[in-house]
Amino acid sequence: MPTRPYKPQGWPQLIPALTVADARKSIEFYKKAFGFQLEGQPLEFEGKIAHAELKFQDAKIMIGTEGCNDMKSPKSAGVRPGMSLYLYCENVDAIYERAIKAGAKSEAAPEEMFWGDRTCRVTDPDGYVWWFAKNVADFDPTKIPAEAGA
Repeated sequence: MPTRPYKPQGWPQLIPALTVADARKSIEFYKKAFGFQLEGQPLEFEGKIAHAELKFQDAKIMIGTEGCNDMKSPKSAGVRPGMSLYLYCENVDAIYERAIKAGAKSEAAPEEMFWGDRTCRVTDPDGYVWWFAKNVADFDPTKIPAEAGA
């Protein structure tokens, strides 16, 4: 009997699954703001998108509308998420500008960080925190700010 691989070919090891207030709106936001592409046909349940897959280069996310599961988006729950998404990209500044124009809230404008990445940080309309990064230098421990270790 042939042995199947443990995951589908071309799929990453880790795929965040986000609950959003309205997956239709979120799909359009992620496409416009971040450059994601919808993959396949979303699964609908009672007129709501219960599951959709989006891709950005070799990264994937899954999203589903509140009410299709027992979870809420951070914004609907009234909490800041306990995790963030860190996504490498070619042009941090361009994605930052696109995201702000599309309705994301700025948390940190693009800047070079001591660990060697140029990053920015935004919050999407559902309250998820996204970091976009481009590696621009090697990590140099001598550049760690004193307050980073506090």
